[in-house]
Amino acid sequence: MDLLKIVKVHPLFWVILGSGIITGYFKEVIMMFLIVFIHEMGHGWTAKRFGWRLTKIELLPFGGVAETEEYGNRPVKEEALVIIAGPLQHLWLIALSFICLQFQWWSASDHAIFLFHNLTILAFNLLPIKPLDGGKLLFVLQTAFLPYRKALYTSFYSSLVFLTLFWCVALSILPFHLNLIVVLSFLAVHHYLEWRQRHFIFMRFLIERFEKKAKLVSRMRPVFVNGDEKIADVIKKLRRNCQHMIVLHDTGKAVEEEKIIEAFFNQKKRMLPIGAVF
Repeated sequence: MDLLKIVKVHPLFWVILGSGIITGYFKEVIMMFLIVFIHEMGHGWTAKRFGWRLTKIELLPFGGVAETEEYGNRPVKEEALVIIAGPLQHLWLIALSFICLQFQWWSASDHAIFLFHNLTILAFNLLPIKPLDGGKLLFVLQTAFLPYRKALYTSFYSSLVFLTLFWCVALSILPFHLNLIVVLSFLAVHHYLEWRQRHFIFMRFLIERFEKKAKLVSRMRPVFVNGDEKIADVIKKLRRNCQHMIVLHDTGKAVEEEKIIEAFFNQKKRMLPIGAVF
């Protein structure tokens, strides 16, 4: 019941639902709403099980967006499970539809429509485009192998490439499909807003590490740098799920991660060489 209190419906969803009702597709509209709702409950329930701080779950025509107070420091496996939990809901929904074929109130036509919407939403959400589940999962996997900031930028560029390709393919096949154009426009706007917020996203990652590092560490990882490297450049090498020890090649001196982050937050020290500060 706690999850239901934070569920919101995006205005874009209402537009598409309204257009479906006006054009006489009421049953399909209800099916789509139900599928998307259960999809998002999969994300929300799994996140709650892991103790995530959920603030809002917003329903979109092709899935949804869960707003949390988690900023990239949860274990990779944990975040991946939260992301996958949404698409997994479609599997039992499809199986349920086959079971319901035994009853008169669930016709073969209902089954075909329900199956189509399930598979369409599932396939669409698995595209490697942000903020779809496929795009989120790609980013999480990249953070397992790359420093967080580099993964942030790499995932954005790769998502933008896939979005551009999707725009070209979709509009060449269905150039006048209003709902498709609305969804594509939403994805484009999301990319624009994420690019503008990229520094803020990275800062939240650092702040959470600085304030709650004891709860987030899974292993120690040394980072070797030269004394002439700027604090602002060293900070870009931090990874998720690691407690870092910054080691200066020149002197062999080791500096704790929190001291580097604290220096980064100091405007006077941010652009100084790490060797001059420590």
